[in-house]
Amino acid sequence: MNTSFQALILFLISSFALNAQDISKIYEKVSPAVVAIITKENTIVTTASNTSERVSSNGLGSGFMVSNQLVITAAHVVQAPQSLMVQFADGDVIAAQVLTSYKSADIALLGLSRPKENATIVKFGDSDKMKIGQQVFVVGVPLGVGFSLSSGYVSGFRKQTIGKNPFLNTEFIQTDAAINQGNSGGPMFNLNGEVVGIVSHITTKSGGSDGIGFASSSNLATRLLLNNKMPWFGAELYSLTGKQAKIFNLPQRSGLLVQRVVTTSIFGKMGVREGDTEVTIGRQKLILGGDIILSFNGIKYDTTDEALVKIADFANSLNVDSTFEITILREGKIMTLQSK
Repeated sequence: MNTSFQALILFLISSFALNAQDISKIYEKVSPAVVAIITKENTIVTTASNTSERVSSNGLGSGFMVSNQLVITAAHVVQAPQSLMVQFADGDVIAAQVLTSYKSADIALLGLSRPKENATIVKFGDSDKMKIGQQVFVVGVPLGVGFSLSSGYVSGFRKQTIGKNPFLNTEFIQTDAAINQGNSGGPMFNLNGEVVGIVSHITTKSGGSDGIGFASSSNLATRLLLNNKMPWFGAELYSLTGKQAKIFNLPQRSGLLVQRVVTTSIFGKMGVREGDTEVTIGRQKLILGGDIILSFNGIKYDTTDEALVKIADFANSLNVDSTFEITILREGKIMTLQSK
């Protein structure tokens, strides 16, 4: 074998071994900050007799600590949880609640009911500095089999910025790191041990980890979750526009159909009603029978950038003592509900 070729092979092997050792050391340092998110949700399903039935289901995801009382995860992990628990690597379990959530960006901020003692906290890195080909690793609880690591490389970026409204803006880092069910919400680390992404989803034909993984960027999470005060209202909502708005006979161009409501949330305490009948319209599964939200404090819901910015500004202005109202359509009648 050619001497120079042998030297190249030895160099690659030694570089790989050194890199693996580095990741192992980083993992030992940051992994205690990773948590399991355990949820219990009520939802509506269609039975064999073609009737709708309310059932309780359990969910599992991942997350990570950014302070001794704050956890970040993916929004789809905590859509409408009636109960929410955070389990740590040391076995400690603490109840939590959703503080802020952005569906399109797929990121959410949770607050623990009590501070975690001796918490391991991780920091955000600058996701804008990540480049295609850089190595990353993901830590989470895939398939509920315990905390584990998978590594890969940044393989692309997907970014969508629509005006100034925060509801439709997305920034995803694409990776080939293995991602399975239960990894959602877990951190994606760079080789400095900084979080550069929050695991969102995987595009796959088999349903397994052999696909393209995506993580929401750390910079978007910092901007929306840590630098804003928008509260979580406590409901899973579906936007009705265009032909769908006409089918539901809305008195305006758009509305928010309430799918599910958490009873202890802001909307739950206001008396907002969730749906009770599952149907399929086209390829979209919906729960009908719930309220349709038309406006927030007189600001009509619309999908235009101007309307969404106004709604975001309104939500960010709220605090624990704020009172407001929403206008809804319920059983064909327009009503107003007051916050409590």
